[in-house]
Amino acid sequence: FPNRSTKEKNTVGKKYIAITIGDMEARTGTITGLIQNKKALTQYDVLDSVPSHRFGRLNLVLLQPLTGRRHQLRIHMARLGQSILGDRDYTNESLLLKGKGMFLHALALEFIHPFTNEKLHIVDAIPERFLKIFPEFEFKAS
Repeated sequence: FPNRSTKEKNTVGKKYIAITIGDMEARTGTITGLIQNKKALTQYDVLDSVPSHRFGRLNLVLLQPLTGRRHQLRIHMARLGQSILGDRDYTNESLLLKGKGMFLHALALEFIHPFTNEKLHIVDAIPERFLKIFPEFEFKAS
């Protein structure tokens, strides 16, 4: 998570993990643009990729929204041509994965506790359904 000044005590840092569809040439980057006429900014890192008979390629992507717009991660990935697997709203209907849900997971939160001023860093495990697609992947929490 980026460093925060004391002015940003109420800021919550968030990291998500997603599985996206298609070739991702840039392994890391920043996505910018307007969502609902407001600036939106997301950083991403491709952690792993595997070939897929149905989708061509699937990517395990770490996403960090630096702004908080509704559907920001889903919209940004779709704008890159990298829809999130199972996303009914931002995926071409021919690529929909029915009955499996969306492969987007809140992985980590970081914030300053409002009463103790302690910096809290909470990390969740990667869901099993993600690891079925990426069995060789080992996540190191940081």
